[in-house]
Amino acid sequence: MTPTSYISHLSSIEDTICALATAPGGALGIIRVSGPKAFHAVSSLCSIDCTNCSPNTVHYTRITDSQDDIDEVMVSVFRSPHSYTGEDSVEISCHGSRYILNKVLELLCQKGCRLAGPGEYTMRAYLNGKMDLSQAEAVADLIASSNKATHQIAMSQLRGHFSSELAQLREQLLKLTSLIELELDFSDHEDLEFADRSELLTIANEIDNRVSRLVQSFEAGLALKQGIPVAIVGKTNVGKSTLLNQLVGDNRAIVSDIHGTTRDTIEETMEINGVQFRFIDTAGIRNTTDEIEQIGISRTYATIAKARIVLWLFDELPCETEIHDMQEHCQGKALIHIQNKIDKMNALLLSSALQISAKKGIGIDTLRQAIFKAANLKELSDTDVIVTNARHYDALLRAQNSIQRVINGLQMQLSGDLLSEDLRQAIDILAEITGGQITPQETLNNIFSHFCVGK
Repeated sequence: MTPTSYISHLSSIEDTICALATAPGGALGIIRVSGPKAFHAVSSLCSIDCTNCSPNTVHYTRITDSQDDIDEVMVSVFRSPHSYTGEDSVEISCHGSRYILNKVLELLCQKGCRLAGPGEYTMRAYLNGKMDLSQAEAVADLIASSNKATHQIAMSQLRGHFSSELAQLREQLLKLTSLIELELDFSDHEDLEFADRSELLTIANEIDNRVSRLVQSFEAGLALKQGIPVAIVGKTNVGKSTLLNQLVGDNRAIVSDIHGTTRDTIEETMEINGVQFRFIDTAGIRNTTDEIEQIGISRTYATIAKARIVLWLFDELPCETEIHDMQEHCQGKALIHIQNKIDKMNALLLSSALQISAKKGIGIDTLRQAIFKAANLKELSDTDVIVTNARHYDALLRAQNSIQRVINGLQMQLSGDLLSEDLRQAIDILAEITGGQITPQETLNNIFSHFCVGK
């Protein structure tokens, strides 16, 4: 669907829409119908009258087409405003046959429905006040969640914890605005006493700190959403590819005794304690005249730069120069020293390193827990507020800039009208996140067009 055609769907909010709400190919399929003609359209296809059904009830019936039975189904009836969209809604549970599902959708369209666009049900829920815009976006994140951590973050946002945090910030900003505007309104009354500028500065700093915490959570939130990047680095033939295969439980990377086999990065993901990690096997670091291998080594250093955790693998004790060089490249990152091939080594062991045998699987479980610990993640709960959405992050940055201009203005003793303008700008920007202000059509289009059809 093109952006233009999707925008036309947004303007047809009075239509009754239908779509398959479950993935095709299963034993059962659910068709969702929502809008003013939902009850009439479904009732015309079966033996029950949805308009007379009690809300939140399920009914057995048959879907028919000119007296021919299409399927035996269960029909769930939801009355406005107590439905997902806030409209009269019906969900038809059919058998999962592609023919049956397509036939039912075809019949519904003949009875006055139209096929829903991507995310149109959730868009209607937002427009009907069932959820704010940030909660609507959490629906897509919840569907896409692939592990416990991303599921918890999405659930927290869907339950409104992020919205609540923004509402509290808005209240603080309004309080600050009212104090400044009160000062403006009665500035000519010398006998009235207003809030001290130092008190206003304290409130502004509190707001700035709260916004800063949300901004700073984005890095961790994005890592949790996309998978925490872990680079596996070391010299050639120290067992990096074997370690990758051992960590993810699959022969993902080619293993060979020939030096320089890995010439590009190889990436695989796995969960540790409910958190997704992205392991990247890299080209071995060594002096070489091979042009292709040199490109691979350059990519190794680029991978280190982007990683949050670096697994430095070696099978011989590294010299001081090697230790210094690795520390230089890994500044600001969690660096784990790993001594491999301990099953056949007679050399001295490095006390500060984890000892493993990637080939034999010795020490791998201990390494996994060390990787999780190095991620330095606090235990998540369903109430934690962590920013994972780039749109939210951008808005928070802009709001923070406005608030910091207020702080600078207070310190410089600027007039209240200038401070008030920046405060109102911050309030409007935060409202963009939840849709409290009038949301541009392009923004709605961008958000909901990425949803799956049926949600």
